[in-house]
Parts: sequence; structure tokens; C-alpha cells
Amino acid sequence: QVQLVESGGGLVQAGGSLRISCVASGRTFSNYLMAWFRQAPGKEREFVARVTWSGLSTYYADSVKGRFTISRDNAKNTVYLQMNSLRPEDTAVYFCAAAYVGTWPPKYDYWGQGTQVTVSS
Repeated sequence: QVQLVESGGGLVQAGGSLRISCVASGRTFSNYLMAWFRQAPGKEREFVARVTWSGLSTYYADSVKGRFTISRDNAKNTVYLQMNSLRPEDTAVYFCAAAYVGTWPPKYDYWGQGTQVTVSS
């Protein structure tokens, strides 16, 4: 089992920045591809970004490309999402998820409880 705990959400004005974090425990962190998803009220959960086990390869949804940066620190068992130039439409609950490496497409078996990000206009 992998336990994931997000933190760092909050209220920010449009154009501002926020960094959210997700700490993993329970299994070897570097064995997992990590991703961020989000879910806005009344909408389905959507993919935001993912990072490979090494941190060397990342992939983003078009809606956040150029504004968000995903990174990880395997020594700290932590994945980050730096969010810049935030927009009201970025308002959502953000979830981190883990997929065991070696499976493709990724199968996200582990999820955190989410952290709320609210962007005011």
C-alpha cells in the first residue's frame, strides 16, 4: 500500500502562484510514476501532470502547459506541483496519484485525499 497526503492548497488571487505537495509513504517512492489530477465542482476528475520515477520526464495537460511544473524529490518521498499564473478556472480539489512503474498506460492505484485550490478573480 502507498499512502499519499497532499498539502499546500489555499486561496489565491488570479495571476498568483501556489505550490502544493504530496508526501508518500508505505512503499519505495521511486518505484512509482506520480501524477496530479483535479476535480472542479460538478465536473469529472481530469489529468493535470505526471512525472516519471526519475523526475526527468514530465507530461502536462494542455490547459496547464507553460504555467504548472511538476517535480519530485525521491529523497523526501514528495511530489510537487508549482502553479503559476493561476486562473479562476484552475479552482478545484487537487489529488496526487501513484502508478507502479512498468505498466503502460499508467494505472493509478493509489490516491490522496485532495487539497483545495481556490483562485479568486
